[in-house]
Amino acid sequence: METTIDKAGRLVVPKAVREASRLYPGTRVRFRVQYGRVEIEPVPLDVSLERHGSTVVAVPREGRPELTVAEVNETTANLRSGSSSMSE
Repeated sequence: METTIDKAGRLVVPKAVREASRLYPGTRVRFRVQYGRVEIEPVPLDVSLERHGSTVVAVPREGRPELTVAEVNETTANLRSGSSSMSE
């Protein structure tokens, strides 16, 4: 996928990339230049740890969209298989 940087230095992240990486309007991102490549990654969420019964859960301090069952299942399957939902 390709995009073009405009005169103001902005670029549009293609929809497929935004969806696969769960980037939403307002998501903070970090830029890094490494080995001549520009890398963009979401800034880690600020979370608090809360006890829910015998389990400790990381809860975002700011509201975030809830994951759907399908997203959780897809992520679990990808982690188990070692694959990604986006091809390079």
